[in-house]
Amino acid sequence: MRHRSVADLMTPTAVSVQPGTPFKEIARLLDEYGITAVPVVDADDRPVGVVSEADLLRRHTAKDGPSTAEAMMSSPVFVARPSWTAVEAARLMERHRVKRLPVVDADGRLIGVLSRSDLLQLFLRRDRAIQEEILEDVVTRILGLSPASLHIDVAEGRVTLSGTLPRKGVGPIFVRLCEDVDGVVEVVDRLTYEDEDRGEGAGEDEGAGADEARSADDGGDAARARDDRGPQGFDAA
Repeated sequence: MRHRSVADLMTPTAVSVQPGTPFKEIARLLDEYGITAVPVVDADDRPVGVVSEADLLRRHTAKDGPSTAEAMMSSPVFVARPSWTAVEAARLMERHRVKRLPVVDADGRLIGVLSRSDLLQLFLRRDRAIQEEILEDVVTRILGLSPASLHIDVAEGRVTLSGTLPRKGVGPIFVRLCEDVDGVVEVVDRLTYEDEDRGEGAGEDEGAGADEARSADDGGDAARARDDRGPQGFDAA
């Protein structure tokens, strides 16, 4: 099961500014490229901050100090690596309350930007693609189960699992693996289990067997009592 990485989701960046880039030039770039923020990079193309629309509006309202990228940017800058999963990037965004992450290569140089809107692509996966990944990767490859006994229904990212699994212990694992598939919004568990059916049957058989055993023991005790009392029912001398 392959999760889409930051490299799969990020927007390769062609837009960045230098620390000395002025207010109006930054505003023009945001408008021209239809973006809400731009990374600020140093002479080696390494991110040192981010200037957003909110930063521009804040400086325009305050009207004090220099209006350069360096003066307006948010810093320190939190960055992502292209090999990260979308979950890792989303957690970093949530932890630091940021809406976008510059993505850097092994040398720390800017190669892209990942925004919240990029992460939303995960939930735009076709239901058919989600269903195929669950059947091929989760059911067949990871769990080694036969798809014939299971039914996977996917509608708007909501996965409903039904059918029969061999053991009850497999169920929670199956559900968690499905929840980890990119694009899954919710998993509904309607699974049944073969060992539950066998367990109920075994209990009934065991009860019947115990009754039979007790009857046999009672019969044996009666026979021994007759032998001890002799042929006429009197105690043997």
